[in-house]
Amino acid sequence: MVSGIMWGRMTKLPLAYYGDPILRKKGARVETINDGIRQLANDMIDTMKESNGLGLAAPQVHHSLAMFVICVPTQQPDESWLPGKVRVFINPKIVSYSDDLWGYVEGCLSIPTIYEDVLRPFKVTVTATDLEGNEFTEEFEGLEAHAVMHENDHINGVLFIDRLSAKKRKELEPRLRQIKKKFGPK
Repeated sequence: MVSGIMWGRMTKLPLAYYGDPILRKKGARVETINDGIRQLANDMIDTMKESNGLGLAAPQVHHSLAMFVICVPTQQPDESWLPGKVRVFINPKIVSYSDDLWGYVEGCLSIPTIYEDVLRPFKVTVTATDLEGNEFTEEFEGLEAHAVMHENDHINGVLFIDRLSAKKRKELEPRLRQIKKKFGPK
């Protein structure tokens, strides 16, 4: 394997699955944006795309850092979808949430086969740093807001299943144990 290419095919980073302790740790602040961080971001983008994800946080690829990427498609009035814009968030901080809530069925690359309706604020405002070291503040809504909040949860050691009712979480326990058994350490 040379420079992330294996037999002419781009490789993706290995995912951390439910039960891996790194998914429950708070990610460390990124102090310097260097070539290593830029490479990690690019590898995370490739991994997210290869896995058909809308977002990916550094802890999901075994890096306990406050960093995530998203690429959320936008639905058009005719119900078709346009590709999303790839975004990188370094040291993000959610600065405000809207009062209005919106439910959407979420899944997670680290918890395969489980999809549940999660209620989150419809709009969220985030301050973060991009790969060039520029700080930005931006408001997101709808599906993009869900993706931002989902990935931001990851860098704080929170999983989307933690946002479910106790009853729903209890119903999921057998399936979560199966995921832990299948993907956990052998």
